[in-house]
Amino acid sequence: MHGDDLRSRFLALDAFLVEHEHLWRPKPFTVRTLPWEGEHPVLAQWLRQRTLEDAEAAHNHPEQLEAPEPFRQIAARSRILSAVNPLPTHSLDAVSSRMSVDVPGRKWQQIEAFARCLEFQQAPTHWLDWCAGKGHLGRRLAHSGASLTCLEYDAALVEAGSQLSRKLGTTACHLHQDVMADDTASRLQATHSPVALHACGDLHIRLMHLASDAHCQHMAIAPCCYNRIAGEQYRPLSSDAQASGLTVSVDDLGLPLSETVTAGARVRRQRDESMARRLAFDLLQRQLRGVDDYLPTPSLPSAWLAKPFADYCRDLASLKQLPAPGPQDWPTLEANGWQRLAQVRNLELLRNLFRRPLELWLILDRALYLQERDYQVRIGTFCDTQVTPRNMLILAERK
Repeated sequence: MHGDDLRSRFLALDAFLVEHEHLWRPKPFTVRTLPWEGEHPVLAQWLRQRTLEDAEAAHNHPEQLEAPEPFRQIAARSRILSAVNPLPTHSLDAVSSRMSVDVPGRKWQQIEAFARCLEFQQAPTHWLDWCAGKGHLGRRLAHSGASLTCLEYDAALVEAGSQLSRKLGTTACHLHQDVMADDTASRLQATHSPVALHACGDLHIRLMHLASDAHCQHMAIAPCCYNRIAGEQYRPLSSDAQASGLTVSVDDLGLPLSETVTAGARVRRQRDESMARRLAFDLLQRQLRGVDDYLPTPSLPSAWLAKPFADYCRDLASLKQLPAPGPQDWPTLEANGWQRLAQVRNLELLRNLFRRPLELWLILDRALYLQERDYQVRIGTFCDTQVTPRNMLILAERK
């Protein structure tokens, strides 16, 4: 997708998200009865009576679910509006297997896929690996002879990356740099081609500001963790997003990240038990406070799951400075937590139809911002979602 397509798709997505925000904004985990359930009682009831296993099976592809209306109608619209084609690819020079020794398998697949999509009218001569870690991506790109600079905040990773580059015979400059610091602008030059594979929220937004200010020739950015921003509200970048009636909170920015493809069975079991206990405690805390509202609780160490359920609830009540629970029917309360988890996960399937549209809205805001700053911009996917669900790539080349 490029040129005028970017703006027309953004406006269509914007209208879709604004029209249906009453469906995707409220979170079933925190709201016991969702505002839309009165409007769509048949759908609500259908989702609520399904099992946790049913929800798990539909999690990654809610648009395929044969649910009552308006679910299917919204799913069809979501699928059309969030369709993005794979970017064209080119073959890469083969590299020694030594280059990927220190890289987890899935990460190396992402690096290779990202590198295969980086074709520009003018070939880059100096790559700048942004939030580089040990510089694995930069080294892969610089293998064909271009210069390489790596910027990284963690001093240990800078040192490890520098050693790896020497060992692998790559000429690279590894710099210790907090990219959010005021002096970062001096690190970017017009001859640089910055790349960022999964730099979080403010980190990749910072790159777009500084690289476009420096008139860098190219940019390649695969965004990640949109919710890692300073402040409670998302600050739109492009003039179209700034003119939109849609306000997006930090909480809303978590929606595109809710798709999981990598968690193993043990991790999923732990996650489910933790959430079921939190939902059971939510029922208890409403009773203890005499207030029918959600109460945020902190992330707890996994050791808390080893506690008997009653102790878990007592300790969490104490942590939140609530009245002591007193005698309770603990087995029933725990069972109610699991029942609520099944309902929450199934009700979330409607919200999840907006996962990709919201992500694409955010990606297009970035693309339109770069267009406004005199770049030709293309967006597309660089790999399959099984390799990473954060598989959208923004390619920008200065006009």
